[in-house]
Amino acid sequence: MIRWVHVFIDVPAELARDTERFWSAVTGWPTGRRWDHHPEFVTLEPPSGAAAYTHVQTIGGPPRVHLDLVVEPDTSVNTERERIEGLGGTVGERHRWWQVMRSPTGLPFCLTVEHEPLVAPTAPVWPGGHRSRLAQLCIDVPHDDYGPELAFWTGVTGWRRGASRRPEFEFLSPPKGCPVQLLMQQLGATDGATATRAHIDLGTDDVDAEVARLEELGSKQVARVGSWRIMSDPSTGLPYCVTRQRP
Repeated sequence: MIRWVHVFIDVPAELARDTERFWSAVTGWPTGRRWDHHPEFVTLEPPSGAAAYTHVQTIGGPPRVHLDLVVEPDTSVNTERERIEGLGGTVGERHRWWQVMRSPTGLPFCLTVEHEPLVAPTAPVWPGGHRSRLAQLCIDVPHDDYGPELAFWTGVTGWRRGASRRPEFEFLSPPKGCPVQLLMQQLGATDGATATRAHIDLGTDDVDAEVARLEELGSKQVARVGSWRIMSDPSTGLPYCVTRQRP
């Protein structure tokens, strides 16, 4: 079973600093120093005692979001790679600490292992009293590929599936202590997507107050759908959502 999820916001070099500043303000977590031997990575550092799970990566392509999956400490990355390849995943470049892979319809992700305890950070309380936190990653799947891709991610994570009120969504609920839930979304038949992509969802106990806070940070509301709002990241143009998920 996957025990932890890291969220990576991947951006070209010219957008990296603005992206780091924006998501640092969104999360309330300062940017740490660049990784040793991998200066393309910067981590947003939660309060002491909590484990980080949000990062910005400089890449040589357009902005996107990807996830890293942390396997159980007694399971090797190589073993999980072979298992997930058997489920339909594509194997990419092998690094010392992680394995690059892709889902059957193209979403990049990595496998890694961490042996120390992982403690999820609590949600910050903003002026006015509301809370918010990056609580969910939504995997957006082309309409005709949804069934196989849902089966793939269910098999990869080993997480429990849960139905949503809306038929195009289904939850994958993580084990206790993991900071990020996965939401699978079947895109509309007219969306035109040919590959699976991902976007960030913030969870909050006051959607209106959180949207107002994000607009002060330069974000724009793109649409209102039911109880959630679709926003635009001012640094990259990537969409993300504000939801009523528990922060």
